[in-house]
Amino acid sequence: MPEYGRAVQKMVDHAITIEDRVERQRCANTIIAVMGNMFPQLRDVADFNHKLWDHLAVMADFKLDIDYPYELVAPETLHPTPQRLSYPKGGIRYRHYGRCIQEMIQKACGIPEGEERNELLRLIAAQMKKEYVLWNKESVEDSKIIEDIREYSNGQIVLDENNLKLGTYRAPSNYNNGKNQNGKNQRRKNKKKY
Repeated sequence: MPEYGRAVQKMVDHAITIEDRVERQRCANTIIAVMGNMFPQLRDVADFNHKLWDHLAVMADFKLDIDYPYELVAPETLHPTPQRLSYPKGGIRYRHYGRCIQEMIQKACGIPEGEERNELLRLIAAQMKKEYVLWNKESVEDSKIIEDIREYSNGQIVLDENNLKLGTYRAPSNYNNGKNQNGKNQRRKNKKKY
């Protein structure tokens, strides 16, 4: 443990090699006293001595055979293995639309025909067009968006291009991934001009 330094680690290593149990116990008590003197401001903290004995056991790699005054921490609990994260399974058909659009279209399939569903589909189509333009940086035809919605819904949703008029969108001028018109990176340190 780096907070105690190399000298204390050498003392712990020496204590492990002592064969006489009484002498080894006395050496461990001395090491604990030295470790406690290194942090005098923490003597009033609850369980300070318990922490010192735990640290001694960790520094000795749990090989120091002495009578500990406290129950030690188990070696398995020092570095527990983190639980495995469950990542979403199943791919996104078109990455530029994202998973949310895919899920919204599936929800729209479950809504009965009517004004509410038509408005939801119009909003989804407008969002899809905006996201496509950000990804492609060129204008996109409404027919492409309508075809993608039909494909996402497995043919359950078929929109009429004549009834669906989406606005024209352009990628924002500041949406260029940090590069200027020449393709050079604009992200550099701001230098003072005198």
